[in-house]
Amino acid sequence: MTGAARRARLAAARLYLVVGEASCRGPWEAAVARALASGAVDLVQLREKALDDAAFVARAARLRALLPPDGPLLVLNDRVHLVAACGADGVHVGEDDCPPEEARRRLGDDLLVGVSTHDAAEVAAAPRRGADHAGLGPCFPSRTKALARRPAGAALVAACLPAATVPVFPIGGITPDNVATLVAAGASRAAVGAGILGADDPAAAARAIADRLAGTGRRAGTAGV
Repeated sequence: MTGAARRARLAAARLYLVVGEASCRGPWEAAVARALASGAVDLVQLREKALDDAAFVARAARLRALLPPDGPLLVLNDRVHLVAACGADGVHVGEDDCPPEEARRRLGDDLLVGVSTHDAAEVAAAPRRGADHAGLGPCFPSRTKALARRPAGAALVAACLPAATVPVFPIGGITPDNVATLVAAGASRAAVGAGILGADDPAAAARAIADRLAGTGRRAGTAGV
């Protein structure tokens, strides 16, 4: 797949599923399969910080086996050096990971690079740093990740999305119950882990979030919304 094709799919994406075993209620493969059965997931990120490289590649292979043909794009959390081995479509890097400039240099133009952002200046700088999409957070408290910053919810989304020129996915503690507050602030995308995979019915949770996100249209001139 070309970079243009990947970015076209990225531009149309709303729901980004972040897969980590700690986020799942019950066996992770069953939870992911149920979420994917919703038909609402556009991107999938594999996030397993504790696995060594060999185990991570094996986990990625099991995850890829769950993805339908022409289904969601697969992104790795960090692990730039494993993109080829995992057959992934790109990476997401946080502030303590490989810099996005370096990830872009190593991956070239045909693969995706996402970056974590926390304020409007970082959102605006994302494309200059080599990223073609961004996560924005934290929005709400998370039960699966220690947070270095206080969650800022809808106020963060409202303050940052006007600065975006690439797709931006609010992230952090998002659930079917609270995503509407982000939509009211202008969001039409979200990255979600436990809010889907830890739900009693992951498919229903994914559909509910996607339906709420679809309730707001993209505003002219705001590619990150």
